[in-house]
Amino acid sequence: MAELLAICNEGAGGAGDRARAAAVDTLRAGGADVVEAPVGEKDLGEMLDAHRDHDVVVLGGDGTLHVVVTALHRRGELAARTVGLVPLGTGNDFARGLGLPLDPEVAARVVLAGRSTPLDLLVDDEGGVVVNAVHLGVGAEASEQAAPLKPRLGRLAYPAGALLAGVRSPGWRLRVTVDSRAHADGRPVLMAGVGNGVTIGGGTPLTPRARPDDGMVDVVVALTTGPLERLAYALRLRRGTHPGLRDVVTARGREVAVAGEPVPVNADGELTGRTARRRWTVMPAAWRMFT
Repeated sequence: MAELLAICNEGAGGAGDRARAAAVDTLRAGGADVVEAPVGEKDLGEMLDAHRDHDVVVLGGDGTLHVVVTALHRRGELAARTVGLVPLGTGNDFARGLGLPLDPEVAARVVLAGRSTPLDLLVDDEGGVVVNAVHLGVGAEASEQAAPLKPRLGRLAYPAGALLAGVRSPGWRLRVTVDSRAHADGRPVLMAGVGNGVTIGGGTPLTPRARPDDGMVDVVVALTTGPLERLAYALRLRRGTHPGLRDVVTARGREVAVAGEPVPVNADGELTGRTARRRWTVMPAAWRMFT
């Protein structure tokens, strides 16, 4: 019998109590011994302490998954526990990139099947982690624009916010390096994205060819031009065809560094403030997920 600690996010934007209950019922019906726990950081630590022999199932979105993986990383337990995901958030981008089912009961059955896949993790120079993607500049501003639109538009709020931010933003002068090779050296940057997963904002393909299990991350840097070009970038970003634009630079590597003007940052869907310098390094096969 599988022993599972189900981390529930009651504030996840995409589903309600009925979906969470259906997923938990499916896990129990499949023979799993399930202990439910809230996502609050203090409670999470206490529950992980109390159930050290349990694998973990996240019932929530990308933000909840980020919190849980961060906690396991800081506790040194990523190698010891396999993580399952029942996507109940607004965007569910990491699940989409992995091809996990978005139906809660079907996702629960994936956990029960017990197929474990090793996945990469991004770790920054301040001890933070990134599971899916981090982006700087206009994308983070888009998240700010999207926040008040979510109650009405759901996952469509992000592309609407991206359009608004993409037209208005002047850009930031940044130096972006991938494995010590410069891809933007003090030029105005509209957006820089680092993708372990494929999409952000509920399906926007930031790094269309990224894979979370290949030991590398995909990087995209959009260099600021005129208002029409910024609008074209925002529209093509939604379709995943932005890498073909003349002023978009792409790269792949194991270490990415950004330095320059303070720029807003969004990591796994959460705004983390502005930074003038940050470095991310890939940890290959750092954790495992039921897929």
